[in-house]
Amino acid sequence: MGDTLGSQTVSTKLRRIAEQAERYPDMVFNNVYHLIDYDFLLEAYRRTRKGSAPGLDGVTAQEYAENLEFNLRDLHDRLRNNRYVAPPVERVWIEKEGGKQRPIGKPGFEDKIVQRSVLMILAAIYGHDFYDFSHGFQEGHSQHQALRELREQCIGLNINWILDADVSGFFDNLNHSHVREFVKMRVNDGGIMRLIGKWLKAGIVEGGNLTYPEKGTPQGGVISPMLANIFLHHVLDGWFITDVHARMKGRCFLIRFADDFIIGFELEEDAHRVMNVLAKRFNRFGLTIHSDKTKLVRFSRPSTKMAVGSETFDFLGFTHYWAKSLRGNWIIKRKTMGKRLRRFIKSIWEWCRVNRHESPNEQFNMLCIKLRGYYQYFGIRCNYKALEKVYEETRYAWRYWLSRRSHKGNINWEKFARTIIDKLPLVRPRIIHNNV
Repeated sequence: MGDTLGSQTVSTKLRRIAEQAERYPDMVFNNVYHLIDYDFLLEAYRRTRKGSAPGLDGVTAQEYAENLEFNLRDLHDRLRNNRYVAPPVERVWIEKEGGKQRPIGKPGFEDKIVQRSVLMILAAIYGHDFYDFSHGFQEGHSQHQALRELREQCIGLNINWILDADVSGFFDNLNHSHVREFVKMRVNDGGIMRLIGKWLKAGIVEGGNLTYPEKGTPQGGVISPMLANIFLHHVLDGWFITDVHARMKGRCFLIRFADDFIIGFELEEDAHRVMNVLAKRFNRFGLTIHSDKTKLVRFSRPSTKMAVGSETFDFLGFTHYWAKSLRGNWIIKRKTMGKRLRRFIKSIWEWCRVNRHESPNEQFNMLCIKLRGYYQYFGIRCNYKALEKVYEETRYAWRYWLSRRSHKGNINWEKFARTIIDKLPLVRPRIIHNNV
């Protein structure tokens, strides 16, 4: 009962902050740190993912919960008396497209709770500040919503040109002074700013070596997406609305998800004007637009006589292109990016190889989880062929490695694998998002 009341109290506090932020868009909040009390930390704990890998201290969510009330009250005491020390973040690398790797930070579980607390406050304040075309890591927004809006804007505004931009190492190169400056424009609270400063300076541990980067915020941190959104709200979003949009001769739009963004233009002249100043805009704030990966794409509706559409571009894991519908009309279609498709299939083959000696039921359950997750994201209209390919490759990879469980005995392993596949049918592909 007490926990429920505490949760309601926290929700009431956040709602009041959000109402103030909406009513007074120029108001600077300088007295919100005191809201982080025991009940607030408990709610932050509830909202923190429990299944993630532990940080450097090795403390898991389950271990932290064994003495939860004591841990949270001790944490509150350290925060209240300014004795909280943000621990260094462990850096690991994950594979991305093109054989490259992306650095990911692994904060400690307790630090995630503190970050979640500050995130809850910032989200309540900035929820009404961020523009509707900013979809990354915000309540009520999603990647599929960004994809749907992108398609609708291209068609509704008669877009003919797409500026497909790439920011080099965005999270690794965020300028700390600019981040703090932008946050202070809306939240100039000493306690909040001290915590943000501690996270920015906490240090990175990689291969046993501790370093203190002068710029950047680790991907994987709970607070990092919010800091990124605040940064780009000022550097890109606000600039586009106040300076760019008003100077365009034709219609245009911006769609952003975290640091991935697309700018569409009706007129080629406008597209070139923005492309020529975009790099300068980001350079001013310590970031670089990747010259090789940033391109201007002609993306206009093809004429009725054309057999194929214009150029394509990639956004949020999908390749966007013009193609004819079954009725012969030109429409915008999306398919899984080739690199994403190959990477997933490769991961399935590797998983089946490594886990081929596990029980067939365990393998079946995990493969179904992987496939459902893939369908859940990539299951949009016009992308069924890619889903079908993933399904067939998964089925083939599973059968291939099941048949190689052993070379001993008189068992026909090929027949065994075929029997298992027939008895345990993998979840078939289906379109999840019909309105994207």
